[in-house]
Amino acid sequence: MIKHVNSRDSYSISPLPAGRLYNVSTGATLAPNILANLIIRACCFNIRVQSVNRSNERVVGKKFKHSNHMSKAFTKSLLFHSNKIVRRLKSFILHAHPPPPPHAVRRPSTTDELPAADVTVCKVEGGLLMSPSTFPYFMLVALEAGGLFRGLLLMLLYPVLLLLGHDRATKLMVMVSFAGVRKEKDGFRLGRAVMPKLFLEDVSAEVFDSAARRRRRRLVCVSGMPREMVEPFLKEYLAVDAVVAPELRAFRGYYLGLTESDGEVMQRLDMEEVIGVKERRGTGDGDGQLAVVGIAGLGSSFHQLFQNYCKEVYVASEWARRRWRPLHPRQYAKPLIFHDGRLAFRPTASATLAMFMWLPLAVPLALLRVALIVILPFSLSAQIAAALGIHCRYIAASSLSAAAAFNLFVCNHRSLLDPLYVSAILAPIRTFRLTRDRAADRAAMQAHLSRSRRGGGGGLVVCPEGTTCREPFLLRFSPLFTELGADVQPVALHSEVGMFHGTTAGGWKMLDPFFLLMNPSPAYVVHFLDPVAAAAAAAGGGGPEVANEVQRRIAETLGYTCTALTRRDKYLVLAGNDGVVANNNNKSS
Repeated sequence: MIKHVNSRDSYSISPLPAGRLYNVSTGATLAPNILANLIIRACCFNIRVQSVNRSNERVVGKKFKHSNHMSKAFTKSLLFHSNKIVRRLKSFILHAHPPPPPHAVRRPSTTDELPAADVTVCKVEGGLLMSPSTFPYFMLVALEAGGLFRGLLLMLLYPVLLLLGHDRATKLMVMVSFAGVRKEKDGFRLGRAVMPKLFLEDVSAEVFDSAARRRRRRLVCVSGMPREMVEPFLKEYLAVDAVVAPELRAFRGYYLGLTESDGEVMQRLDMEEVIGVKERRGTGDGDGQLAVVGIAGLGSSFHQLFQNYCKEVYVASEWARRRWRPLHPRQYAKPLIFHDGRLAFRPTASATLAMFMWLPLAVPLALLRVALIVILPFSLSAQIAAALGIHCRYIAASSLSAAAAFNLFVCNHRSLLDPLYVSAILAPIRTFRLTRDRAADRAAMQAHLSRSRRGGGGGLVVCPEGTTCREPFLLRFSPLFTELGADVQPVALHSEVGMFHGTTAGGWKMLDPFFLLMNPSPAYVVHFLDPVAAAAAAAGGGGPEVANEVQRRIAETLGYTCTALTRRDKYLVLAGNDGVVANNNNKSS
């Protein structure tokens, strides 16, 4: 225990308790690439040859040992970084496997907790978050808000960031990531739509359990990152009571890449109100004194807050950090159903470098895949697409001949290529645009279904969710397909991507298929389920019940969760609008 005494009071800095609270299993490591090993062995052989030559020339002992030591250090460093990049490239290679069945999560009992206190002040970087670096969060902002060249600039500055301290590196990353970015009217959209998923996947379950699981405590989170980045995920998904973080400076609608100082933040905020002293005085409970404990993290930002209000500050040891585990999604204050952005991986330095190495090959590969899908017939394009890295797996409940006897296929919506994957098994299915006018769409679908029954249409694939959903949730199924008077063949779709998401709500939607096909190995699982007799039930007025039954069956097969959310809810969260755009004919499209 390290104690420090100041003029006002004394507080102690202690390691976090390391008991069953930190038990976690470690993941298996991947084997290094054979080619990388050959290169490293060649370098080692060259170094040994030089060492023998120098010994034959009777080089002075101290100089030879120093050179040999430097050569070994360089070899170890080169081997470490080459294996790290190879592992990142391998992690982007996916295979089509059905999602694991849902299972109950058993949480270990937490016997070691923080001492009894009224308020917990927790540092976000290195305290609440497991990662020892904030580089991935700023890289995500640079790529999503600033574009590819801004992300490349931040990547080139990574060696400089390693030489700087945490606080100075944070200021430099804020400058590179935010300078010149347009400030939106409703705030920083990426902070609400893109950043929460990346942050939540890095939250330590041990720290959050100790600091906030018992709601008798008030939780205040402190961060040196901009408030626009951290506040949405802290308040909306972790139900944090207060956030102390600097705001970004803006001029004429553009961010300057500068933030407030710690003193300006503490002057702007009423710290007694943030800590909860005024609330205690207002209730008349005692003299307003609170027992406050702190959890420290990276950097020295807002150290005065810990000195003035916390009598005990806990610091996690490096051994304890290695045993931390991420917070399970079931423990969020509300589920993370919608999120936006193109990146499907955590943009660490090695992963981002692997992405930039892949891009020169990804663009021509995506163009080739698009040309094969558009030009060649389905019978040929499926096999060639598999040779180009697109993994598909088809699972039939009974037999494909039984599935082909139906003309109405209802599936969940994962990407714009969903109908192509379904029709690749059965027959080519023509696509047509819906106007979102219920009467007009029902007439168009009925006409197409009638032609397919006469043998000229190839069937009808319907995605009743109305929009895509990336997370393991199903949106509400519109009962429009139950009014077509045909039995339904449910189809469960599961997709996985390793580098880029093929859907977006705030970006250019016309590029969605292109980004999907830019992945090294996109994977799809198409599972045909047992048919549902929807015609008789819909005739009796049970259309919504049939739609809910189809939704339940698909969710049960995939291990997803059914929701009552709609397309409008998605766009309100991600884009700030209802997702409806008026066309030239004054119709919604």
